[in-house]
Amino acid sequence: MHDLPHLAARLYGAPLLLARSKLDVILGALAPRMDGRMALPLVGDDDGPLDGSTIQVTPDGIAIVPVIGTLVARSGYLGAASGLTAYPDIADAIEAAATDPSIRAILLDVDSSGGEVGGLFDLVDHIQAIRSQCGKPIWAVADEAALSAAYAIACTADRLYVTQTGEVGSIGVVAVHRDESGADAQAGLAWSFVHAGAAKVDGNPHQPLSDGARACLQADVDALYGRFVDLVAICRKKPPEAIRATEAAVYRGDQAVAAGLADKVGTLRVALADLGAVLARSSISSPVLPKPKETTMSEQTGEIPVIAAVPQQLPIQGNADLEQRLRAEYSEISAIAAQAARLGVAIDPAEAMAKGIRPEALRRTVLDQLAERSDAADVVAAAPAGAAPKTETESPIVRRAREAASRK
Repeated sequence: MHDLPHLAARLYGAPLLLARSKLDVILGALAPRMDGRMALPLVGDDDGPLDGSTIQVTPDGIAIVPVIGTLVARSGYLGAASGLTAYPDIADAIEAAATDPSIRAILLDVDSSGGEVGGLFDLVDHIQAIRSQCGKPIWAVADEAALSAAYAIACTADRLYVTQTGEVGSIGVVAVHRDESGADAQAGLAWSFVHAGAAKVDGNPHQPLSDGARACLQADVDALYGRFVDLVAICRKKPPEAIRATEAAVYRGDQAVAAGLADKVGTLRVALADLGAVLARSSISSPVLPKPKETTMSEQTGEIPVIAAVPQQLPIQGNADLEQRLRAEYSEISAIAAQAARLGVAIDPAEAMAKGIRPEALRRTVLDQLAERSDAADVVAAAPAGAAPKTETESPIVRRAREAASRK
């Protein structure tokens, strides 16, 4: 592959979300080729494209999606030997797993030092939208690196693991300008640019970087850095100031967990086992039940607002049907929790929603607890004053308690 100018155009003068160590390696590989000191191509001409849509599926129904190598907006004909993975390939792989009914959860296997800015935030938005629509858990493991752009992807996961020597972080943005004016002078070369528009040739490698060009490039880097910080702060539930305070540092294993940038130290195998256990518990606590009634308990009693805040871990983006269903379900769970609280049964609506417990299952749990009480009459006495017995608007929980009391 001899398209070095194409690679140089994507590397120099463009903001990158790339770890410094990886940047040093890339610059070290490209620099001698760009100035003629090394004529060997980077990879062979016959290298095929990286197949980013390859998915492994475990017997538990967990799809393992690789996020590996240098991340780019488009890989084109550059092959796996180039170490590039395109954001659209990652998006396609996650979407394929999310829409496959046989797959119950997604685990991102991340080993990347980052890459290009272009396409990254679109991918992040797409991942969040997919999760909202499919409702399947998305976990990630840094095995062995989730740095810069790769961390931006990994931090969107519901839970992030890191190996003992794995690295996460490098939350920063960098841009490189290659000044070849000295080398041009030694070679007897002089470049003249005839252009319209003062910024048209800003940042070209044959002139030193001007103050105006530097300021413009810095402004772009700062804006992208702000967006990166905000993304991590929201996903990791930390204040933006805490994310900025990392100063793009890299954290390993336990340090990453202590800094709040990862949830647990563990390998891919550990993450798979934990995710499988969560799926097993979810299957027990959330059996397939009939579709909830359109008229919720809160609408009947009028005590809990129909439009209740949906928990942050369930972002809703552009799907009206899903939004309506989630809001109705959360409202009904809140109403059940309010009724249960008056009867002495404590329920956390947000926790129930996060665990995927349906209203029907939650209501049965409350009713079972009430039925086990030795004196159902006390339960009836705890019901709201003025509640009309055996009416269409009476709470099913209270009705069940009254029936139990009448049988004594």
